[in-house]
Amino acid sequence: MGGILSTLANLFISTVPTVIFVFLLFVIFNRFLYRPLTAVMKKREEETTGAMARAREQAAAAEERSRQYEATFQTARQEVYRQREAARHSMLEDRQAALERAQQQSAALVKEAQASLAAEVARSEMELLATCQSLGRQIATTVLGMPVGEG
Repeated sequence: MGGILSTLANLFISTVPTVIFVFLLFVIFNRFLYRPLTAVMKKREEETTGAMARAREQAAAAEERSRQYEATFQTARQEVYRQREAARHSMLEDRQAALERAQQQSAALVKEAQASLAAEVARSEMELLATCQSLGRQIATTVLGMPVGEG
């Protein structure tokens, strides 16, 4: 048993430098590689998270500007429609006024033509009456063979 213990002691003594070397490698790895890598990954995650947050804010701001643009555009469109409707209404009123003036003028022309026609008819009747009387006398003079007086 003494041999086994001395062999174990020799093995333990020969493994101590390896254990110390592994521990030193662990410390060096931890100090020079793991911590900086962890810090870089943490910083990258914070920057990514910050960039995503800024992107969300910018997207929300763009959405708000888009809504404002749409509202302004809608207001402008309504104004254009209102102006177009007002112009159409004004045009219809002008057209109606012109139509009424034309109707009044045509009615006046019709009245004037009717009055002129009535005067023409009256004058024609007088001429016709005078011609009829003259013809009647001529016929009576021809039939009777003697002049007939006016009467």
